[in-house]
Amino acid sequence: MIQYCITGLFAASVAVLSASPVWPDSANVSWTEFAKDSQDSMPVGNGDIGLNVWTESNGDVLFYIGKTDSWTEQQNSGLGKVGRVRVSISPNPFVAGNFSQTLKLRESEILIRGSGTTLRLWVDANAPVIRIETDSDKPVTTTVTLDPWRTEQQDRVTPDVVMPAENGRITWYHRNSGKINPELLDRTFGATIRGDHFAGLTGKSIQSTNPAKSSLASVHVLTTATGSINEWKAKLDLQVTSSGSGDLTKTREAHRKWWAEFWDRSHVIVTGDPDATRVTQGYILQRFITACAGRGAYPIKFNGSIFVTDNPANTRRQKGSTVDIPDPINADNRGWGGQYWFQNTRPMYWPRLAAGDFDLIKPLFLMYHSILERNAAQVKEFYGHEGAYFRETAPFWGGLKKLLPGDKAGYTEHYYLPILELGTMMVDYYDHTGDMEFMREKLLPVISAGVTFYDQHFARGTDGKLLLDPVNSIEMFWKTRNPAPDLAALHFLLPRLIALPDSLTDTASRAQWTRLLAELPPVPIGEKEGKRLLLPYEAGQTHEGHNTEVPEMYAVYPFRLYGVGKPDLKLAVDSFNSRTIKRTGCWHQDPVWKAYLGLAAEAKRDVVFNLTNRDPRLRFPAFWEKGHDYAPDQDNGGNGENALQLMLMQCEGKKIILLPSWPKEWTADFKLHAPGKTIVEGRAENGRVLNLKVTPPARQADVVLPDS
Repeated sequence: MIQYCITGLFAASVAVLSASPVWPDSANVSWTEFAKDSQDSMPVGNGDIGLNVWTESNGDVLFYIGKTDSWTEQQNSGLGKVGRVRVSISPNPFVAGNFSQTLKLRESEILIRGSGTTLRLWVDANAPVIRIETDSDKPVTTTVTLDPWRTEQQDRVTPDVVMPAENGRITWYHRNSGKINPELLDRTFGATIRGDHFAGLTGKSIQSTNPAKSSLASVHVLTTATGSINEWKAKLDLQVTSSGSGDLTKTREAHRKWWAEFWDRSHVIVTGDPDATRVTQGYILQRFITACAGRGAYPIKFNGSIFVTDNPANTRRQKGSTVDIPDPINADNRGWGGQYWFQNTRPMYWPRLAAGDFDLIKPLFLMYHSILERNAAQVKEFYGHEGAYFRETAPFWGGLKKLLPGDKAGYTEHYYLPILELGTMMVDYYDHTGDMEFMREKLLPVISAGVTFYDQHFARGTDGKLLLDPVNSIEMFWKTRNPAPDLAALHFLLPRLIALPDSLTDTASRAQWTRLLAELPPVPIGEKEGKRLLLPYEAGQTHEGHNTEVPEMYAVYPFRLYGVGKPDLKLAVDSFNSRTIKRTGCWHQDPVWKAYLGLAAEAKRDVVFNLTNRDPRLRFPAFWEKGHDYAPDQDNGGNGENALQLMLMQCEGKKIILLPSWPKEWTADFKLHAPGKTIVEGRAENGRVLNLKVTPPARQADVVLPDS
């Protein structure tokens, strides 16, 4: 994993699909209208560094620099921008009627064209460097300027520091102050701007020394915790030396090679009606945005990723009032802060498996693995037993608080489930990749700690069965007895652990898992109006709902006890149809449940919504509406991705079920990954699978085709 490390339609004149059906060029986004501000920006990135790029009516090109580890002192703000850069070309080639800005997905670059001049912006896939290239049919002068806004103390966030210019370089940094959480102390992030044949113009600008037909400027970005600014600067200087201009042609070729291999991993191209075309673009763009932020030091933030923009029209409601008042915020801020909410983080990661984006899922696993030791020590301190769990809401360094049965209820109190869902995802990752070393060293310690926590933290009832009490049934029902999500997780996960190769596990662990499986009470089932239904918690209790969630459906997803090709499908479908909360968009999982239950028409409707649900204040077509969270929301697109994949293919054990919930009126060309290092390619047309290719060929015997 590299620690530094990549497009619904907006309007016919603003964002258009290419006439070419070639993947992924058909989803390129092109604009011919200037931007009013960063809300009209488009993204590009390399997995750790992401840019919001926009062009003002005066021809200046601006970009915010986001980074996956640029944490500020203010946890309510959380992940701040590294900086903002302005590029000006003289004479100005970008004028009304002769201007376009295009995101080229295949190359992961943005091209801005006008009057014989092209400005190319890209973030090197293999280095922490932003490249600014100009090519013109006549000599022009290029100026690159640091455009700071953190110039004064705001709340706990200290101002940035612009260092004295040296050797034609502009360097700035943000260093977290001492009156903060120790985990953030001395974290320093910043960058330096330099160029070939550029010289310092002012303390914040460099300019090409002579008008030229081509030029190259670079922005080198660094985050690290150091004892002094001099140490940070020394590391940055080394980075500049190691990833300087070099042979730009070879550097660009290597960058494009990484992206070519990324796009070749998998695809889903849907045709058949205008909605299908828009869904294809939404799917491609969501995968692109995920790749732009998915190879950094920390997982993707659900509430905007590294692409948060300014929000001058933001409002807030004062306590005790029914009226919203203006509360403009800048691109350093986001709703729901800097912590990781597991239920909101997972939607971007489940689709990575079928997409074959295994490198993009590792930051999630590694962050939680890094938290494990601290959380396990606190479990031992608080409760005197082994094991660990992860809070639903926690900063990247983790941490727990002591909870006793009599302590107050709350949305995320008495809530232990994330470690079991993460464990399920980890086993799926192993099934797909066969990576025994990563499983043994990073994943199994997490899974084993979670199972041990449940085994040792909770008592047994008079029947000798595990008694989960009190435990939240996710955020919906508080302090319940035997909640459905936790029991479904254990029923689904334990047999899979027991089935792991003996070379990965030990005798004591297998004995523990086998014993605990025998001690599990059943997943709660009841009856209503003559129908058997899944319940959110063990029968005989009455709890008030506190959210808009459907915990009983966790037995369908993420813990796949029920679904297409499995026993008692009618029970699951009846339960789904009887749910009182019916929502889609944002973190709501209805599209995924519908796909798992074989509800093709309903899944199609939700996928169309999710993958075209642009936030109305943002121009880019895959900057999704904030929903419950903050734009550009990542849950919305992640759930859309996941559901679309599952409509085409579902895997359990050795079975590969094709078109389990695919609408016959849609055609799709697809290439997806299945467990066992398997790739499945084909075409869905009129409810049949054509041109099927399975790699390795021996796995074709495990494919279950739809009834003709």
